[in-house]
Amino acid sequence: QVQLVESGGGLVQAGGSLRLSCAASGLTFSAFTMGWFRQASGKEREFVALINWSSTITRYADSVKGRFTIARDNAKNTVYLEMNSLKPEDTAVYYCAADRGMLLAQATRSYDYWGQGTQVTVSS
Repeated sequence: QVQLVESGGGLVQAGGSLRLSCAASGLTFSAFTMGWFRQASGKEREFVALINWSSTITRYADSVKGRFTIARDNAKNTVYLEMNSLKPEDTAVYYCAADRGMLLAQATRSYDYWGQGTQVTVSS
């Protein structure tokens, strides 16, 4: 049974930082592309960042480029999202997801497994 469990969300002031973690189990973690997505209230889920199996390739949404960093530790079956210079518009539920494909997809439909999400709230 595959499980992805996010942690690290919370309330932070604008300009602050948070580090999200996603612990994976029940899958060969190193074989999966890992992604972070977010969904703000009343909006569709959107791509934030992804990292390939070997950490040699990363991709970011334009809205977070230069502020967020995705990383993974295959020995710990964990993917991270370091978020700096947070803005109120970053407020959302953040989800990690696993994609067994090698296409570095940014579409939600491409991902096979999802976590339950962690709330990030940025106050102005």
